Amino acid sequence: MRYVKLGSTGLDVSRICLGCMSFGDPGRGTHEWTLDEEASRPLIRRALDAGINFFDTANVYSDGSSEEIVGRALGELARRDEVVIATKVNGGMHDGPNAHGLSRKAIMTEIDNSLRRLGTDYVDLYQIHRYDSATPVEETMEALHDVVKAGKARYIGASSMYAWQFSKAQYTARLNGWTRFVSMQNHYNLLYREEEREMLPLCADQGVGVLPWSPLARGRLTRDPEATTERSRTDAFGRRLYQDDGGRDIVDAVSRIAADRGVPRARVALAWLLARDTVTAPVIGATRAEHVDDAVAAVSLELTGKETEELEAPYTPRAISGH
Repeated sequence: MRYVKLGSTGLDVSRICLGCMSFGDPGRGTHEWTLDEEASRPLIRRALDAGINFFDTANVYSDGSSEEIVGRALGELARRDEVVIATKVNGGMHDGPNAHGLSRKAIMTEIDNSLRRLGTDYVDLYQIHRYDSATPVEETMEALHDVVKAGKARYIGASSMYAWQFSKAQYTARLNGWTRFVSMQNHYNLLYREEEREMLPLCADQGVGVLPWSPLARGRLTRDPEATTERSRTDAFGRRLYQDDGGRDIVDAVSRIAADRGVPRARVALAWLLARDTVTAPVIGATRAEHVDDAVAAVSLELTGKETEELEAPYTPRAISGH
């Protein structure tokens, strides 16, 4: 495994981040492919054994049970100071008023709830799970600053939004002497490259780490266009993200290069992403051991200029998605 600094911070993170949305109590989740604790733990152990030190979850994943499973596993399998735990806030955790969003009330309530479920005194990276246009950005940024100053989070990060919204938040924090975001977790892969227009140049200019979610386009980059999985059959959000032909020419290019190299398609798609100067660590999901293995192997797979051109050439502009 290789390690890099997260943006302009001094924090060392593995080049692969294990996304933990697939871990949770099936009875408390909305995904039919969610793995229970018994099935999740071997994957967390495998990631640790492979040198992955970066784990990403969210309060809303399986109604908080993802945080519980990840917290227990890391508490037993790793030393706290050797792992980087990231979670998120914004999504609704109960019915009624103040159930979601980035108000001061929501942030202060949910950080304590997340810490309790994770079984830790602090998270390394506390991220806003999308932009909240219904709350003044000053309220959100000051509350996040207070979370950091209280020692409940070491750093703060953001996720998919427009570049102007991210700039507004960062400028507001800087103007008031508050903590700024050190990372952006955005929608970015071979099938969706709209982030290259504004967000990625902004992050590069401001020294912000980039943690792409859905790096394999919900698995579309790893299988034939006509093939389906249990997740693809039930993933309504994924269908909204990729409503066209799924980038058949790009998928075909991944397949050809993978066949020529004698490696799984996932390694090729991830190797392309890892080679982007702006990318710190893709957030990969895993429901099988080989998902972890392929992601780790991709770190050392270097594509040629010709292969990169073949992968990138078929791309056509897409509508903005994932915000």
